[in-house]
Amino acid sequence: MQDIAVKFEHISMAFPGVLANDDVSLEIRKGEVFALVGENGAGKSTLMNILYGINTPTNGKVFIQGRQVEHFDPKTAIGLGVGMVHQHFMLVPSFTVAQNIVMSREPRKARIFFDNAKAEEQTQALVEEYGLVVDPTVPVEELGVGLQQRVEILKTLFRGAEILILDEPTAVLTPQETDELFAVIRRVVKERNMTVIIITHKLYEVMAISDRVGVMRKGQLVGVENTCDVDEKILSSMMVGRPVLYDNLEKTGQPGEELIRVEDLVVEDNRGLTAVDGLSLSVRAGEVLGIAAIEGNGQSELLEAITGMRTPVGGKITVCGKDVTGMSPGQVRDVGLAHVPEDRLATGVSRDASVTDNLLMGKHRREEFNRFGFHQKVSTIERYAQEIYDKFDMRGAGIDTTVGSMSGGNMQKVVIAREFSFDSPVLIISQPTRGVDVGAIEFIHTRIIEKRNQGCAILLCSADLDEVFRLSDRIVTIYEGQITGEFTAGSFSKEEIGYCMTGSRKGKEAVQ
Repeated sequence: MQDIAVKFEHISMAFPGVLANDDVSLEIRKGEVFALVGENGAGKSTLMNILYGINTPTNGKVFIQGRQVEHFDPKTAIGLGVGMVHQHFMLVPSFTVAQNIVMSREPRKARIFFDNAKAEEQTQALVEEYGLVVDPTVPVEELGVGLQQRVEILKTLFRGAEILILDEPTAVLTPQETDELFAVIRRVVKERNMTVIIITHKLYEVMAISDRVGVMRKGQLVGVENTCDVDEKILSSMMVGRPVLYDNLEKTGQPGEELIRVEDLVVEDNRGLTAVDGLSLSVRAGEVLGIAAIEGNGQSELLEAITGMRTPVGGKITVCGKDVTGMSPGQVRDVGLAHVPEDRLATGVSRDASVTDNLLMGKHRREEFNRFGFHQKVSTIERYAQEIYDKFDMRGAGIDTTVGSMSGGNMQKVVIAREFSFDSPVLIISQPTRGVDVGAIEFIHTRIIEKRNQGCAILLCSADLDEVFRLSDRIVTIYEGQITGEFTAGSFSKEEIGYCMTGSRKGKEAVQ
């Protein structure tokens, strides 16, 4: 029998108002890829936070490599060979890649001074060993989320982890980057006999990479199966307790008037380099225009320019017939635009504020919630927040809890709920289901199509190509800030769009 790398015995974890883990017993073997799946708030991340020492369980025992854990803290876990890459990255933005990776284990000159050249040399060696390409000299704040993910993984590998926990590792990766990550996982498992635990919502990835899968629901472990013995439908029903039919999306109506128009737009990135280069597009009422692009090709800057978060250096943006070029986010919102941003933590929610306060943002000065411009109508606000909380099926301790204490998927539901409740004629949506479980994906996709059917003009950007295909009426591909292809529903394939996403318009002959 394989050696046991991790063993949980009757683990329970209680937070105020929530039993996050309820008598969980589980064994994870050495040298396997173990997937842990479940809906948002099912207790997956809490269980792994216990393993990594962030939380101390209310009841139960944890064994790592046969040794019982007596003190729960990350330092102890790291000392026992556990490494964790969190869903929300823990990097110092102003530090370089190398400085982040060697942090707490910095090479020294004369035992006193930090040896930056040595740090970059060690990082480069790690990059070459694992094939996770990233420049050691670049500050982390200049990297996209996909490259920041690589830095987090490299940082953990640098510490010599034997048990690697990846919390939603592909939530911020393109399909190509996901393939690269899986290749790295297979290599470290095979060559180093490492144990890799993946917390994920993407069931096709569970099928592609894992040896066994554990399913959690409402804090309990409802089953552990060999991956080869199950399929996505079985896992979906185990996760949510019912069949999931998120492919059944009914689109009705015909496109109406043009509500978004972008003409010859030029936008620079944070380094002053051209990210959007003379791009033009339009979106009509009652249609979803999907953007397919590999991360870092200007799609983020495009959406930031349209929503007022970034000032363009050239071109024109029209929303609902009004020129909004260079307007502030608040001014653009007043014209009739709602925005689900790419990074929910940076620009989507206030982690320290309550669910109620987050749901009210942008509406807090409205007369229905405010008297005399400064006195809040508390009971009205609470009723409104509770109604939205229930409608969007959020899971947690209630509307008074801080958003920062919620799971990533429930944070996303807060953003989606707030923005959709504005009933704006224009919706800009970026990564709508990043880090969200299969049941919530079904819910969010249904809400997006409802908005489309009601006549909203929706500009959608997602790293999940399946999501773009499922929701879009038209798709444009962007490469190096320019549109390289445009497709209508039913007239495209993943292969064709893949060519255009890499800048090629020559078709199959180019690849062959």
